[in-house]
Amino acid sequence: MTVRVLLADDQAMVRTGFRLILEREPDIEVAGEAEDGRRAVELARELRPDVTLMDIRMPLMDGLAATRLLAGPEVADPLRVLVVTTFDLDELVHEALRSGARGFLLKDAGPRLLVEAVHAAANGDALVSPSITTRLLAHFSTAGRRPRRPEPALTDRELAAVKAVARGRTNAEISAELTISLSTVKSHLAAVQRKIAARNRTEIAVWAWESGLMSPAPRSTGRGGS
Repeated sequence: MTVRVLLADDQAMVRTGFRLILEREPDIEVAGEAEDGRRAVELARELRPDVTLMDIRMPLMDGLAATRLLAGPEVADPLRVLVVTTFDLDELVHEALRSGARGFLLKDAGPRLLVEAVHAAANGDALVSPSITTRLLAHFSTAGRRPRRPEPALTDRELAAVKAVARGRTNAEISAELTISLSTVKSHLAAVQRKIAARNRTEIAVWAWESGLMSPAPRSTGRGGS
């Protein structure tokens, strides 16, 4: 299946670079380009791309506001938005994820990670630049907050899958860690989403940290703090 991508960035050179990288892939095509946030929202609603690559700092409407309009909690049929930016400020990352972004990638992450992030978003996964994964998720763990537990309670396997997602693991990595099939991983996560009213795995990760299920890692050595 071909992944259709919309590029939203106010710099033509950046859009051209992304297009060249993505269109080298046989299963990715660039469906359109937008030079500002307002146009990004218009095109995304018109084209319904599989993934929208969204810059943060853009004229007319910034990328965070555009992301909320396309993928925020109030959107009935949200689109998959991947925020790609030069800024890794914690507050921007947090706001992007709260606005419904399926991932957060730095522009200097490299071609391989860009392609991987697009595929992850298209498949319903979420990829965040390895350099900031554990740091930004740990921010959601508020000192002194009492853990919030779902009703009904999660099973042990579901809890293990939630914690793996919160560490930035992909479905394939969770499958290997828990020695269960990919379909079982997907079933566990689908059950978790229903129980905690999460729309995607990014919200599962945020929920895990906010609920006190996770402890901030002492150091980060790669994706998910592994």
